[in-house]
Amino acid sequence: MKHILFLVAALFLLTSCAEELIEKPDNLIPEDKMVLIIKEMAIVNAAKATNLGKLRENGVEPTSFIFEKFEIDSAQYVDSDRYYASKPLRYENMYKEVESDLEEQRLKLEAEKKIRDSLSIAEKTKQNIEIKKKDSVSSKNVQK
Repeated sequence: MKHILFLVAALFLLTSCAEELIEKPDNLIPEDKMVLIIKEMAIVNAAKATNLGKLRENGVEPTSFIFEKFEIDSAQYVDSDRYYASKPLRYENMYKEVESDLEEQRLKLEAEKKIRDSLSIAEKTKQNIEIKKKDSVSSKNVQK
């Protein structure tokens, strides 16, 4: 009898864990697109924190810009976000993907900046050498 009671309790727990907390919305944003949207939102929020004046100056409303870019509306975003948030492991994986994409992008930008900086230094060095050559040639001409 104890075994049957244990099996019924285990079966009850397993079926209750699989229950949907929030019903899947009709206009659910696909997971891969949602990851891109979350990534863009993170970038825009960082931009708002550092360059809000520039965004306003150029007439850019960041959230509206993202919604237009991905052809969604705020209600669709909220419904989809709420649905994915009701599935913690899935939601966490989405954010981990966003985090890794942003880190990869950061590393690429840093590498590009290093290249630009070294090219800039090389160009300045080349200009300094040319100026020194001109000064050297003009001082020779004055001495003759």
